[in-house]
Amino acid sequence: MDPFVSLDATAQAELVRRREATPLELVDAAIARIERHNPTLNAVVQTHFDQARERARGLLPTGPFTGVPFLLKDLLTAQEGHPLTHGSRFGKDHVPDQDSELVKRLRRSGLVVLGKTNTPEMGLLPTTESEFLGPCRNPWDTTRSPGGASGGAAAAVASGMVPFAHATDSGGSIRIPAAACGLFGLKPTRGRNPLGGDIADAYHWLITEHALTRSVRDSAALLDVTCGADAGTPYQAPAKARPYVQEVNTPPGRLRIRIALRNPMGATVHPECLAAVHGAARLLEDLGHFVDEGSLEVPGDDAVGQHFITVWTAGVVYGIDALAERIGRSPEASHFEPFTWALYQYGLDQGLSAYLLASTELQRYSRAALRHFEDVDAWLMPTLNEPAPRLGTFSAPPGEPMAPLLRAAAYASYCPLANTAGLPAMSVPLHWSSDGLPVGVQFMGRLGDEATLFRLAAQLEAACPWAGRRPAVFG
Repeated sequence: MDPFVSLDATAQAELVRRREATPLELVDAAIARIERHNPTLNAVVQTHFDQARERARGLLPTGPFTGVPFLLKDLLTAQEGHPLTHGSRFGKDHVPDQDSELVKRLRRSGLVVLGKTNTPEMGLLPTTESEFLGPCRNPWDTTRSPGGASGGAAAAVASGMVPFAHATDSGGSIRIPAAACGLFGLKPTRGRNPLGGDIADAYHWLITEHALTRSVRDSAALLDVTCGADAGTPYQAPAKARPYVQEVNTPPGRLRIRIALRNPMGATVHPECLAAVHGAARLLEDLGHFVDEGSLEVPGDDAVGQHFITVWTAGVVYGIDALAERIGRSPEASHFEPFTWALYQYGLDQGLSAYLLASTELQRYSRAALRHFEDVDAWLMPTLNEPAPRLGTFSAPPGEPMAPLLRAAAYASYCPLANTAGLPAMSVPLHWSSDGLPVGVQFMGRLGDEATLFRLAAQLEAACPWAGRRPAVFG
């Protein structure tokens, strides 16, 4: 019987502090779980087991997560001496020669990295099915997607391989897999965590990095470890008032929460996703919060989707060209999946003027979106338009390489607003469908106000616990 599989990272670290378990015992148990379930799920695509065991045997930094096993996503975040493929065969020979600032902070907290998790090519789709790394499967139903682009991280955490794992989010890639796999996923405020050193203004600051967790307190404690601007960053989040771990134990008070059900793409929302929002609203009212309905519309928001795509595809061009420069190889169509290459060509065709117009309009839209918080503490909405779809749902039909973009936009249309405006947002697992699939609900908070989200999430976790729910593939 594995004594650690049901413990979150905070509890595992406490065992090490009390000398009731050693880092090596935690690491060996996690490795055994990976070896047991990864052949089914394909969540972990690189393993560093020998190096992890060596680190666990040595003198680890004394931090909040000393000895706790962890996984990095195979996207954006550099780890010295280990391939960073971005889910693409084009990147298979890319081996960074130094850790990124985020990895340095994670290692200083005492974490032990066991390997890297699956991601779609260049992190572009809300599913994890790259041709290079192969499809990742959802532990709740292995015929379904775990979401993306942090699908490997979500499958690894939901199945109990590790208590939490690194994730990134440029349009929902933390919240999407959290909703699909029954996890807590917080996207921090823009600039809260470092993106350096190799990445500067990638994707016009749509990207943030954090983690997928089973408990709210793990997310808060990890953000305490990693947050803060790195040297030379052009953008910084507002300072936090105190450690986020203290917020988890602080009652949120009576909050004003507004429901936004209008779908930004005009897509039909699945009844289970609507039921999840309405159930969350009833729970919030039972907890004493004031809940009403409203709209997040701002003038010109009918064009914001196109502006987002212009900036986002410019980021695709940047990502591929930067990778090409690092590996000394020119990109060609044969190196990429048809969808990725189509986005790259689309981004090239937009031109500088279109990019500058789009980025300016997104800034205007961001300022307008902030005014929706003048009398509201948080907005409640679906995380996704439907429960986890079948694998293959986002495949490109022959001759239609851009088709997955429309399908992806309809699936996750509630997510990009938080990236566009730089706002913190979280998916909370409060609902399960009639056929046993997790369905997350999304809360979006004020700029810089992760504190309120953590207080609210911890209250919801206590009122409607989710950690005891177990997928078909677990432990």
